[in-house]
Amino acid sequence: MTSLQTGESWMMEILNGHYARSKNNFRMEKELFIELCNDLELKYGLERSRVTIIEKVGIFVYALAKGASNRDLGERFQRSGETISRSFHEVLEIITGRSNGFKGFARDMIKPTDHTFQSIPSHILHDERYMPYFKDCVGCIDGTHIVACVPEADQMRYRGRKTFTSFNVMAACDFDMCFTFISAGWEGSAHDSRIFLHAINTPSLNFPKPPEGKYYLVDKGYPDRRGYLVPYFKTRYHQNQFENVGPNNAKEVFNRAHSSLRSCIERSFGVLKKRWKILNAMPQFSVQTRIDIIIAAFALHNYIRKNAQDDDLFNIVAQHPDYVPLDELPDVFDDDINHGSHRETSLEMKNIRNNIASQLWMMH
Repeated sequence: MTSLQTGESWMMEILNGHYARSKNNFRMEKELFIELCNDLELKYGLERSRVTIIEKVGIFVYALAKGASNRDLGERFQRSGETISRSFHEVLEIITGRSNGFKGFARDMIKPTDHTFQSIPSHILHDERYMPYFKDCVGCIDGTHIVACVPEADQMRYRGRKTFTSFNVMAACDFDMCFTFISAGWEGSAHDSRIFLHAINTPSLNFPKPPEGKYYLVDKGYPDRRGYLVPYFKTRYHQNQFENVGPNNAKEVFNRAHSSLRSCIERSFGVLKKRWKILNAMPQFSVQTRIDIIIAAFALHNYIRKNAQDDDLFNIVAQHPDYVPLDELPDVFDDDINHGSHRETSLEMKNIRNNIASQLWMMH
């Protein structure tokens, strides 16, 4: 590594230069990047060494933003592969807190803002399409597939309905596009309902269950049970299905509104993947490290959402509320799979669905 420009000097050039350079390289404003460095050091214990805090965090965030390999990072920061690896994993550990029971930065970032779910989300409160019909909705749940490069012997388990090997990651989000829960690490072949049931039935995962009378929006791949509102089956649902012919009955009106409101999580996944290129082409890491990188990407997504004053990606989504990224196309469901042994009909949720549908149809 013989370049006159060291990694530290490059970091200083970026942070003291044009604002666009920080956004291009670290996917956040330079002021926010410095704030992140301070938080990881002062609140979570990231330690200084011969590599500065700013350079360590720079190595890590640049890797996520660019999907850069160890060799690429070594060239960019003029460090040995060993130093790059050590710095990357130090920051990763601080963010995930794996060695401390996952009590780290990520746990503080990925949680509901209001644990009681008593207030009506402003996204619903101030939109006549959803208020008062969905006033008791607390968020959305869905799964997304993230590329997994695994040994050939394990590829069958990681190859599900997608054409590539992947992790099936379940997440819950609020209507401000912040993730409130994630379950990472499941193989791509794992069914959404299996991951969901494990999450809500495993106390140690601390899934934020909705209180009595509240509910999440979920799609047809999830069980129909109390606290989780699914759309009507065998009825038009996705927004593009209503482009030429509008809803013809109460069920279709409900499904269109349900799909529109639930698209919040699809858009959140889209912003996540567009910001962190590593999620689309992850370098060679152990499965455990890949899972931790996924957790870190979700945590940093929330950190930016909560602290950025003017973020380009979130602004694009705000200006185009019906935007759904191409890599989050609607899933195709097999009725025999989704409505068989995992289906649990809830009379309470059926009544809620029918009442909302009737109200929406009257106002249609």
